[in-house]
Amino acid sequence: MINTTVEINDIIRPENLVYEKPRLLNDNTMHYCPGCSHGVIHKLVAEVIDEMGMADQSIGVAPVGCSVFAYNYIDIDWQEAAHGRAPALATAAKRLNPDMLVFTYQGDGDFAAIGTAESIHACNRGENIVIIFVNNAIYGMTGGQMSPCTLLGMKTATSPYGRTPENFGYPFVISNVLKELDGTCYVTRQAVHTVGACRKAKKALRKAFENSLAGKGTSVVEFVATCNTGWKMSPEKANDWMAEHMTAKYQLGDLKDI
Repeated sequence: MINTTVEINDIIRPENLVYEKPRLLNDNTMHYCPGCSHGVIHKLVAEVIDEMGMADQSIGVAPVGCSVFAYNYIDIDWQEAAHGRAPALATAAKRLNPDMLVFTYQGDGDFAAIGTAESIHACNRGENIVIIFVNNAIYGMTGGQMSPCTLLGMKTATSPYGRTPENFGYPFVISNVLKELDGTCYVTRQAVHTVGACRKAKKALRKAFENSLAGKGTSVVEFVATCNTGWKMSPEKANDWMAEHMTAKYQLGDLKDI
């Protein structure tokens, strides 16, 4: 008779341990809504920094928005920026500490609305920083208002009948603009709604961080994300809606890689 008793650790391969907690992700209770993409992205950022051995040589710049408390969760050095000014603060941190890994973590309001000038000019200068841009097409923290990235027809607190170009303009596909700038070396658009997407996103983060350390210029990693609370959907339906609608406008993959 064949013995079928096998320890679970004997059959799980390390690369499939997608729920293992990264060493740099601490035990603080996250404030994000259940189903929010931010927690998964935090996990990937913490994993990559730890695997690169850069825990003591990294500086993150936190924004104003849903992820304003990012510094509470990943155990590295952080700075808090005024609303939209993260790329400017990261520029100073990197120029003063050229051997450090410096990155911003921003939402679509912080990055593509109030912070558009800092975002575009930091990229145009080719600052050796990484910009992590989380695009959920809505202002989640302040009540679900329309953002620059809100899709046409999408209902929000400030576009209750749906976004129209006549009244609100068109969605701002900012990463497509940034890829045209000479200062950017890597611009990519990723997601975290499936295990496969998480693996691709992690590789993209690693490449962006390595570019920064190599002095290649600015890397932008956009995450097409969900806001199931602002969208008034369950986490599962929000993932499905994102995959069907968001990625049609914000197509996943590398936009620039030099």
